[in-house]
Amino acid sequence: KYHPHGDSAVYDTLTRLAQDFSMRYPLVDGQGNFGSVDGDPPAAMRYCVTADTLVRTTNGTRRISELSEVGPDSEADLDAEVINRDGDPVHASKLFHSGDHPTLKLRTRQGHELTGTHNHPVLCLRDVTGVPVLLWTLLEEVEPGDHVVLSRNGGPEQPSEDPEYDRKLGVLAGAFVSEGWASEKRAGFNNVDLEYVGEALAAYDDIVGGTRYVYERDLKSGRRIRELDVHDTSALRESPLAELVGFKSAVRRVPEFVWQGSTLLKRYFLRSLFEGDGSVSLAPRRSVQITYSTRSPELAGDLQTLLLEFGVVAKQARYEHGEIKLYITNHRDARLFAAGVGFLGAKQEKLLAALAAVPEKSRAMSSDLVPYLADYVRSDTTGSYANRDWLMRHNLDRVERWDGGGTEILQRIESEEVRSVIGPLVTGGYYYAEVETVEDAGVRPVYSIRVDSEDHSFLTNGFVSHNTEARLTRMATEMLRDIGSDTVDFVPNFDESQRQPEVLPARFPNLLVNGSDGIAVGMATKIPPHNLGEVIDATVALIDDPDLDDEEIAKHIKGPDFPTGGAIVGLRGIRDALQTGRGSVRVQAKAHTEQIKGNRTQIVVTEIPYQVNKSYLLQKIAELVKDRKLQDISDLRDESDRNGMRIVIELKREAIPKVVLNNLYKHTQMQQSFGVNLVALVDGVPRTLSYKQ
Repeated sequence: KYHPHGDSAVYDTLTRLAQDFSMRYPLVDGQGNFGSVDGDPPAAMRYCVTADTLVRTTNGTRRISELSEVGPDSEADLDAEVINRDGDPVHASKLFHSGDHPTLKLRTRQGHELTGTHNHPVLCLRDVTGVPVLLWTLLEEVEPGDHVVLSRNGGPEQPSEDPEYDRKLGVLAGAFVSEGWASEKRAGFNNVDLEYVGEALAAYDDIVGGTRYVYERDLKSGRRIRELDVHDTSALRESPLAELVGFKSAVRRVPEFVWQGSTLLKRYFLRSLFEGDGSVSLAPRRSVQITYSTRSPELAGDLQTLLLEFGVVAKQARYEHGEIKLYITNHRDARLFAAGVGFLGAKQEKLLAALAAVPEKSRAMSSDLVPYLADYVRSDTTGSYANRDWLMRHNLDRVERWDGGGTEILQRIESEEVRSVIGPLVTGGYYYAEVETVEDAGVRPVYSIRVDSEDHSFLTNGFVSHNTEARLTRMATEMLRDIGSDTVDFVPNFDESQRQPEVLPARFPNLLVNGSDGIAVGMATKIPPHNLGEVIDATVALIDDPDLDDEEIAKHIKGPDFPTGGAIVGLRGIRDALQTGRGSVRVQAKAHTEQIKGNRTQIVVTEIPYQVNKSYLLQKIAELVKDRKLQDISDLRDESDRNGMRIVIELKREAIPKVVLNNLYKHTQMQQSFGVNLVALVDGVPRTLSYKQ
């Protein structure tokens, strides 16, 4: 799109912009293997979640490991439509099984959980210099108190091929998971709501069939309970309910056939389940409270994820005796539950009566809010006094307020920029859950998918995940911040099918800060990187006094600042480059000596000249030792790790370290000259420029 020879260089450019050994200040935050100072090529790293993670698709919700057959450390083609963060279907083309990796478990204060690799990105809402911004954040970067995004966008309805069958199967599955049991030899369920049991019995006869018994007895409370008892489970084990056989109450889950089923099946499963072990009440301050009780942490988590598919947020509370309760407490979620899910029997009437008793505009404050939004909106001082005063006096961050009064709030916000920032945050499609813990979850098999969309987002246990390999660093984002505000001219690309910026905006002098190295027709340039603080100081000084001479500039910019370190030897090359735009800067590796056993010495190299391949340097030293051009070296090894570079050169007992080091500088790339050639385009014409220019 941007070059007649193709866009193949785009990936190479992206990887270089992420390399901290190439860029003094990387402009791309690369997640994975982006090459090394040894010359290793870049390779994509997968951002993965554990096998049991639920992924929403247009064909039901499925465990990520079951999207396709794939072995460890391999990939498989995939042809699936997954649901993105906005509830829209997008294509997924690959499933990756990335083998076993260390994982972290993220848990929100509400009880939602996601387990994935340390580098797995999830969408978070962050305060960036006072502005609420949605940012992809690695699990290892997420901290307690952060706000992670859960998607409650409903997405497309999953149609039912047989609505009556799905209704009955949902009722029966909900009854068994909530009120039933199923061992290898016996099964059954019971409830005091005789009408509810009757509907579940009819569903059992149609879905399972076979011999069964029904009993009724009186409880001490005076209520009558009705019970299904199955002595021969052979028919049950041949039915869709077979996966429930053998499950204890403490390890119950939402059945896989429910996850993979239609929206109608899921709705009736939830209705039946909540009719069994759920309840509804009108709490103090006229607040509706819907609860569900279980002893299974897995079921509680599953239900939270399933309810999100209907736009409903439920919160967990755990008690000492092992009971776990799900709570749906705010008016918005209670109304969504009543309309989209509901109870199966008499409890639905009680819910509707409770909702009718609650004023449409309740003064009770919900905890369902958009963090940082109110402070950001009120920090804008460009509007009229009347509108700013109104915004100060009214609630702005509660999602319920935006549901009913969003238009009025937007009319009071006069800044187009503020409206554009908050617009995507207040649609009601996201829930901003506060992170409670991020803990080690051990080494686990992990999986990922390739999503072929612009933002690569997909839903994992309701969390918004993605599989993008890189993102802009904050510095790059700052540099490009105003690109959409007519700060630079846009011109047609080579075939006029696209428009591209003629130059990129620069809120800091990136050409000097990160340097440039290239050859084109009729010109060559080689600009070394420099220290950001020094360049900014020189820029500010030049703004204050445009007549500054080179000597004054040199007081601020001391010379190049290479990302791999090293020591610059001599000032003449720096002085020449500063004044004329051309010069030769000599750089030496940084090394020190250490005493080791046997009264011997070793030289340790911790920094090497810019653009030197460490692996090649080691190979060159080894060749010189082999050819007896460096005779005082007894051993050579690379002890570099993630904490830094460490090349160890052990010397023979009689060796003089300083002599060996000088020979290394003389015969290897431990000493290298960097030829400065400050050539840049000025009005489209290449010119050699001084630092000041």
